Amino acid sequence: MQRVLSVLVENESGVLTRIAGLFSRRGFNIESLTVGPTENPAYARITITVNANNVAIEQITKQLHKLINVIRITDLTESSFVDRELALIKVASNPSSRAEIIQIADLFRGHIVDVAEDILIIEVTGDQGKINAIVHLLNKFGIKEIARTGRVALSRGVKLDQTQVVTQRVPFRMVTSS
Repeated sequence: MQRVLSVLVENESGVLTRIAGLFSRRGFNIESLTVGPTENPAYARITITVNANNVAIEQITKQLHKLINVIRITDLTESSFVDRELALIKVASNPSSRAEIIQIADLFRGHIVDVAEDILIIEVTGDQGKINAIVHLLNKFGIKEIARTGRVALSRGVKLDQTQVVTQRVPFRMVTSS
């Protein structure tokens, strides 16, 4: 089952390496990984998408909590959340196909970000289903390259206060929203 974990960490060098290594040592393939600073530059949010069952996720979370720089782990899969992914898609185009490619991009609220004689680059943002759907439709024109960011996700509802974050640093506790 695909799981989405949101991991709040101290924004320091080496944290991402330790977290990725933990998954690797346990034989889990990370499907997608995004990381960036939060509204507080002292913290970074890592969004990890991994295929794992409940037992494996529990083991992973326990191990993540042992890492000193990990502040909070939220399994977003068990709650309501918003996720987005960005994709840049380089598509072969010629004068006869260009209008249809642009129409498909418009249907998906995508933007043409680069035009060359025989290539269009489309930027599209959305959930994984939306990205997969536009890729499927553009395949017939000849996709030359794709770059995808991976999921970025936040739980719906009230924002967690940063003062709560530090006090919620409890080993072996997986935070889930009900």
